[in-house]
Amino acid sequence: MSRIALIHAVKVAIAPVEEAFARLWPQATRMNLLDDSLSVDRARDGTLTAAMVARFETLARYAAGTGADGILFTCSAFGPAIEAARRALSIPVLKPNEAMFAEAFAAGQRLGLLASFDPSIAPMAEEFTAMARARQSRAQLVTACAAEAMPALNRGEAAVHDALLADKARSLEDCDAIMLAQFSTARARAAVEAATGRPVLTSPDSAVRAMRAALGA
Repeated sequence: MSRIALIHAVKVAIAPVEEAFARLWPQATRMNLLDDSLSVDRARDGTLTAAMVARFETLARYAAGTGADGILFTCSAFGPAIEAARRALSIPVLKPNEAMFAEAFAAGQRLGLLASFDPSIAPMAEEFTAMARARQSRAQLVTACAAEAMPALNRGEAAVHDALLADKARSLEDCDAIMLAQFSTARARAAVEAATGRPVLTSPDSAVRAMRAALGA
């Protein structure tokens, strides 16, 4: 049975990925590691520092040392740090959004990315552009951020969180599909679909499918 380490920078990312595993790969054994100072420090510093990269490598090595067969990071603002952790290990290490991006390329040429944490947009856009270039895809990315949604979710106001994202998603109505950037935003899928009439992809579902395929399960 596969053991998957889930490494989080915010508490609100845990429930969505646990739900996705329960639905899509219930046989997998999961362990959760949370360092909720990561997102705070990332927002404070405004960039990924060498110290932050080292912290990700330490977390990944710890997870591998527990016997994990694969590692899934759920924090979308730390792409280069996760890539460094991947290079340090021999087991599959997945960034939170790469699987969702891969699925989105099949959905159309104009793709929306809806976030609730603004610092995540730039690194995700860079990752998307790099993947598009590698695939020789002409897909274009349009971004939007409902910055008040995550604070609302942290206050326990889930309905407000979903409504804020749905409202902001209307600016992406001309896209072929909309991607929800954070794991925590996955819960708003139905609201965003209803508001826009567009297909909506979530990173937890895509990531679970990708990890399962990577381990041949």
